[in-house]
Amino acid sequence: MNPAQPDLPNPLSRRHFLGTSGKAAIGGALAGMILPTVYGQSGSTKKIALIGCGGRGTGAVANAIDASGPYCQLKLHAMADVFEWRVKNSYKGLEQRYKDNLDVPEDRQFVGFDGFKKAMDCLDPGDIAIFASPCAFRRPHYEYAIQKKLNVFMEKPVTPDGPSSKKILSVNEEAKKHNLKVGVGLMCRHSEARLELKDRIDNGELGELLSLKAVRMQGRLIGWDKRKQETKDKDISDLMYQIKNFHGFLWLSGGVYSDFNIHNIDECCWMKGMWPVKAMGLGGRHYRGDEIDQNLDSYSVEYTFPDDTKLYFQGRSMNKCYEEFASHAHGTKGYALISGPGGHASKARIHKGQGPKSELSWMFGAENGGRPRRENSAYVDEWDHLLDAIVNDKPYNEVERGVAASVVTSMGRMATHLGREVTYDEMLNCSHDFCAGIDEISGENSPSPLLANADGSYAIPQPGMLKTEY
Repeated sequence: MNPAQPDLPNPLSRRHFLGTSGKAAIGGALAGMILPTVYGQSGSTKKIALIGCGGRGTGAVANAIDASGPYCQLKLHAMADVFEWRVKNSYKGLEQRYKDNLDVPEDRQFVGFDGFKKAMDCLDPGDIAIFASPCAFRRPHYEYAIQKKLNVFMEKPVTPDGPSSKKILSVNEEAKKHNLKVGVGLMCRHSEARLELKDRIDNGELGELLSLKAVRMQGRLIGWDKRKQETKDKDISDLMYQIKNFHGFLWLSGGVYSDFNIHNIDECCWMKGMWPVKAMGLGGRHYRGDEIDQNLDSYSVEYTFPDDTKLYFQGRSMNKCYEEFASHAHGTKGYALISGPGGHASKARIHKGQGPKSELSWMFGAENGGRPRRENSAYVDEWDHLLDAIVNDKPYNEVERGVAASVVTSMGRMATHLGREVTYDEMLNCSHDFCAGIDEISGENSPSPLLANADGSYAIPQPGMLKTEY
């Protein structure tokens, strides 16, 4: 490890992460510990505060309510976002299906950068805060939730860089002391199809894993805005413009690579049972015109595990090109489809040869030669596991694994953007902090950590030319 980082918490070390990813698909690192006060009770009503009211936050509330039946009654009690229209649209969308689970009068619909505190102030210890704002704000939001003794569900990625990863792991130690249950939105690890496949791989049905491949190639993921001066957003501040279009800016989300590709990368590492130690990548921007986001359109990354086997990631966000959304594993005894093709459903199966056209050995949900039963939604399954832990006091804290997945994903992004090999330890110990100054942001006219160029554009990756990401 870098000797310049003497205060690195032990749970963050690469040595701790290697080989532990497959041992605790749900429970995390707290199993067997003697824990203090329990903030949950079966059959009770629990309140939710939604922090970040975009599509994913709205979806998380729906998933939680769908999973809650056996455990407790859930009520959405408070909402917060920096944009009023997001709060209103989210409430309207949820009202159509979950009206009986909503109790959010206008005086508990908060707008502004202090809204997260106001929303969590409406809860009692043991209630649930959902964090679905850009991950740049994850650490301060999590700190406040711990102060309020709240259970938490936070969306992925947990962090966009090394410095924020170490900070949130340090904060997480306090959550453990208070027996708080914390879920991270890497729902693939809660899929019953993938859980069975993982068990079969661990039991040797694929033999030794030789390589894995994660693919997310599809049309444009995000419709990027042009220069702010040329759009309807010309009168809002740079900070608000960036937050509105957060997938386009590395400091807010880690960009498309971190925010979207983390699912496939994480599930492959889980199947392997360890985290990569280094990455090398390449990519490019194409047909961009005046678009000003910081992403590349294509990424090809080679991850290397401690045993020198590889995970190959292929990603592209371009229209009218070949599309695939899947994860694959090749072993000495055969081939496994981990997920895909298309979407987040697993459709897990094992073949006796090295491809999907070879003889089928096993398929999830297929019994006695019949059609496989339909998989549950992994988005609901992850809430089933979290709520079970909350009301039945089961050890549950996914933050360490979520941070590890975020660091590994950022490692591939950074290797591509810099045009050189980047190690896990280098990513973890990098000095560039995308989120520097996040605690000083108090209003829409606060300065952004990312400054625009004179023409309204923003810094983009320049592999081989720049020494750090912007």
